[in-house]
Amino acid sequence: MNDSHYGDEDPGTDDVDPRTDDVDPRGDLRWGSIPRLVREAAARYADREAVVDGRTRVTYAELGERVERAAAACLAAGTEPGDRVAVWAPNSLDWIVAALGAVSAGAVLVPLNTRFKGAEAAYVLGSSRARLLFVTGTFLGTSYVASLRRAAADGPGTGPLPGLPHLEEAVVLAEDAPVGFRTWKDFLAGGDAVAADAVRGRAEAVPADAPSDIVFTSGTTGRPKGAVITHAQSLRCYQVWSALAGLREGDRYLIVNPFFHTFGYKAGIIACLMRGATMVPQPVFDVDTVLANIAAERISVLPGPPTLHQSILDHPARDHHDLSALRLVVTGAAVVPLRLVERLRGELRIRTVLTAYGLSEASGIVTMCRRGDPAETVAETSGRAIPGTEVRVVAGEDPGRALPPGEPGEVWVRGHNVMSGYFEDPEETAAAVTPDGWLRTGDVGVLDARGNLRITDRIKDMFIVGGFNAYPAEIEQLLGLHPDVADVAVVGVPDPRLGEVGKAYAVRRPGSTLTADDLIAWSRREMANYKVPRAVEFVAELPRNASGKVLKRELRSRAGGRG
Repeated sequence: MNDSHYGDEDPGTDDVDPRTDDVDPRGDLRWGSIPRLVREAAARYADREAVVDGRTRVTYAELGERVERAAAACLAAGTEPGDRVAVWAPNSLDWIVAALGAVSAGAVLVPLNTRFKGAEAAYVLGSSRARLLFVTGTFLGTSYVASLRRAAADGPGTGPLPGLPHLEEAVVLAEDAPVGFRTWKDFLAGGDAVAADAVRGRAEAVPADAPSDIVFTSGTTGRPKGAVITHAQSLRCYQVWSALAGLREGDRYLIVNPFFHTFGYKAGIIACLMRGATMVPQPVFDVDTVLANIAAERISVLPGPPTLHQSILDHPARDHHDLSALRLVVTGAAVVPLRLVERLRGELRIRTVLTAYGLSEASGIVTMCRRGDPAETVAETSGRAIPGTEVRVVAGEDPGRALPPGEPGEVWVRGHNVMSGYFEDPEETAAAVTPDGWLRTGDVGVLDARGNLRITDRIKDMFIVGGFNAYPAEIEQLLGLHPDVADVAVVGVPDPRLGEVGKAYAVRRPGSTLTADDLIAWSRREMANYKVPRAVEFVAELPRNASGKVLKRELRSRAGGRG
């Protein structure tokens, strides 16, 4: 298969050459800050459609006006530069306006995971000492306000949630709000008396090296920690992302990735602002809604986890929807089946299919494939280090020694993408970032001779079978080759003889009658004995967080393994 198989033959107006690594890592960073990016996008793409949210359609000029009004309301509410402002809501136009309005007022955005329970949200709000909160009304049958009240009703505070003494105001993104909370409409009206010059002056004063957001880790392996990222980092990283992906003016981008995650906020909202693409936010992943949106809105760009794309490909009514506008898919995970990449290209005729790897502590992006990479590179690796950064794989017994290509070890990264630290947590920061700037990712990976990185697992997910290191992601990739397996996750469980062995949780393809004995027998033919799962449990679906990550801790707990 030659290198042009997945190439984009029309690179358009990209400011990089995606087929090489000769990319200016600074690019044209004329914005300096996210507020100035919003201002320029509103002027440059004024009449172009910016956001489509249900029946509501706004142009870039209108979006700019809405953001300025939200920023004015933040000023009226007493928001000062550096204050933390949280948003706990699903993808919507209101999320975009509230978040960009807060950042334009000089605040530091703290996005909250929509799958959090009240106590989890309260923990992040308390840890970040957020002064202002934008919260949805009811979402997926849950009242977020009620859950917060249960978690933070008691305490010394005088604001809407006494258990959070630093929280001065909470705004419900709805028409109604309980006593002590404000409605979105009322909050916006509060800014009407603030002079436009004051709003623009505040936005212009935001320095490039100021924190733009604090992205809290998912918490799948412990208490969430807040990675602090600056305006300059966000702009630099997603200028590169947009250029390597080939995002361009006029693209129509369905943003299913949640906004609280870097993939949704920065590879979504920020990237679209840079390129003049239309944002179509979708609050919940539902394959029928995705298909309907792609057809109705002529969606051309659809990043997301492999499960999203697999669901589209396998949907029985797929052929009843016009998906012909799709031209760009960016995905990423430890396991991206080659068959998925080939089907996206072959069945859906998607010209550009790329994979990438990142984590919150590295601004959400570390490596990325390039257009023109062969299908095997796209499926089997997460591409090469983005411009201006370094990636190395180090030996566990000697953390300072870089391993040669082909040898697995912990992935370290250094460069402009690495966080300034965890919010007010110097001990955890020192444990994660070396004195000379290397971020210890906690991921196990292998580099090939060209510098392409293949993530094999999380260090904490690895288990040892009779002295052999077993990497669940590697086993999952092999199991995923079985024609009757639609999705699979592997965890280590205790074994009296071998210490630990693998247990697989598998989702059958529709109509399959595959049994556990069948899959284990097949595995014995396809992989080394220590990798073969000793048990298989079939499930309707794997437990995932809102970012699409499989909750391995939940599976280990279910299997009686380590938490």
